[in-house]
Amino acid sequence: MEKILVIDDERPTLSMFRLTLEAYGYEVFTAENGQEGLEIFDREHPPIVLTDIKMPGMDGIAVLKGIKERAPETEVIVITGHGDMDLAIRALNLEATDFINKPIQRQVLEDALKHALARWRLAAGKIQELTLNWMQASAVIAIQGSLTARNESRLMELYRESQTRGAERLILHFAENAAVNGAGIALLTQLLLDCRQKGRPAFIAGLSENLRKVFEMVGLAKLGTLIGRLEEAVL
Repeated sequence: MEKILVIDDERPTLSMFRLTLEAYGYEVFTAENGQEGLEIFDREHPPIVLTDIKMPGMDGIAVLKGIKERAPETEVIVITGHGDMDLAIRALNLEATDFINKPIQRQVLEDALKHALARWRLAAGKIQELTLNWMQASAVIAIQGSLTARNESRLMELYRESQTRGAERLILHFAENAAVNGAGIALLTQLLLDCRQKGRPAFIAGLSENLRKVFEMVGLAKLGTLIGRLEEAVL
């Protein structure tokens, strides 16, 4: 049974999370403020944390920083309100791995938890998160898990290999469990700008709804063509 910590200053929200997450099979810990949340985290070391981003006193951004300083591998999902994309992107820049909006939709929560657990297990198992595949004359860099600064050498290695082998186009294919933080966004920007300068078509496939929103907001969607399926890049 995996542990999970939920931090929110609204008691009805905590009660909802407890009932739902226990039904999913998690061992649930709750905290009504950021300081209490960090104390519970230090004691229980849960692999997944859900934290509201707007709380009195220590807000979700401060909680996120505190958790990542203690255990960088922890999956932190921030809970935002509609229209809080700026805050969500700020949280991603600080190593949050996903965000969900209030009011919480059951399917969105289930998906976020499934992907968080998959990322955590990938990291724990030291499974390769970036791989290079080929589809006709297209180089496909498959991305699962978390794309962060620690992936920089691997990403650029695969990109250089795709160039050396004469790929006509580049496809960045994101698995459903993929997450990208601020450093990862900077790496993708660098790579896509290089493609543009070399006149090499670049496509971005498989983005989750949240990642698509982020990519559109930070301008990555203008550097590469967003597609749903890999096959659309070679039609």
